[in-house]
Amino acid sequence: MKLSGPFLVILATLVIDAIGIGIVFPIMPDLMDRVGAGNTAEGAFWGGVMMSAYAAAMFLFGPIIGSLSDAYGRKPVLTAALATLTLDYVIMALAETYWLLLLGRVLAGMAGATYITATAYISDIAKPEDRGAAFGMIGAAFGIGFVLGPALGGLAGGWHITAPFWIAAVLSGVNVIFALLVLPESLKEENKRAFGLRDLNPVATIWRSFGIPGLAIPMVCLLVFEFANMVYPTLWAFWGREMFGWDAFRIGASLASYGVLVAVVQAGVLPQLTKRLGDFPTLLLGTAAAIIGLVAFGLTEAVWLVMIVLPIAALSDMASPLITAIAANQVGEDQQGVVQGVIASLSSIAAVAAPLAHTAVFEQFVNGPGLYLPGAPFLLGAIMVVSMLPLIFKLNSLPRPEHKTSHNAGG
Repeated sequence: MKLSGPFLVILATLVIDAIGIGIVFPIMPDLMDRVGAGNTAEGAFWGGVMMSAYAAAMFLFGPIIGSLSDAYGRKPVLTAALATLTLDYVIMALAETYWLLLLGRVLAGMAGATYITATAYISDIAKPEDRGAAFGMIGAAFGIGFVLGPALGGLAGGWHITAPFWIAAVLSGVNVIFALLVLPESLKEENKRAFGLRDLNPVATIWRSFGIPGLAIPMVCLLVFEFANMVYPTLWAFWGREMFGWDAFRIGASLASYGVLVAVVQAGVLPQLTKRLGDFPTLLLGTAAAIIGLVAFGLTEAVWLVMIVLPIAALSDMASPLITAIAANQVGEDQQGVVQGVIASLSSIAAVAAPLAHTAVFEQFVNGPGLYLPGAPFLLGAIMVVSMLPLIFKLNSLPRPEHKTSHNAGG
């Protein structure tokens, strides 16, 4: 697909946003220590509660954010979300209690972050047949951001525990200016739809979306896949510290390495594989890589094996953009925002439950009686992806409908 000016602008915006997100990952164990959240296993649990609170707010507001962008345009909604994230980072930098940190995460979840509107933006400017590769470029942008973010977070965290938050706040503030001055509006006037009272009910919006022909199966696949993959952001830092004694710098370095691999996969490997093999065979390859990576991390006790498995695990990041493209291709152009909002809400359902489940399993197999197996949450993720395989195979038989505006479809 052609890399147009607006496409490059939205990718640059996402890179800066990803730096702001990834910069705080390496300091999470130290941050939990700072606010008195307990030892490594207990800190992992309370860190998981924070992630669940963020996801719960995203679940409630995700469809609303998507519907607002369908009604009023992508640019104002994206700009408002970025501004709210800037405020969130300031709150987290100033917080000295766990509950203030929790409040900041809820505020960020209410903003809907930027992913919802960014994916709707990409849907606006990409052809249906190019959306899989286009969504992969979003993953590449986040991958580049996660190369810089965790590395910067690990270094800045060694200077002062709040330094990464202040850096993230500055980056998000720059992002707001970037979006205001440079980013053009992507949603055409004729593709806007009215914002109704029904759009304020996230459960009803999700329910209506499942009624759209061909949309239920990719939605369920994304839900399960996101649940399994939440083990990485939830536990990587705590697992690395427990298994190998990693400090913030080593955690940041490992995350940065993964970010490099994800960027290569999303920007280079995914477009080439979809061109040569097709979307569905590439999706199967990504799913297989996910299973291999999760099983290996679940069982390994050697750092060298982690380094070997990282490139395989990075290939699993091809699955989500391809499934997202399948979902986007089932609806009209005036529903891209709400569908991306629903996808974000389903991901949030997984993100509410998964951190609680993964950290509970982690604590049980680290502090509990019986088998000591810190990698048990990764094995749980592998079981979930395997259970999703029958639905993955059904995706290949979904129809490719005509794309047209249907203003009465969204409410």
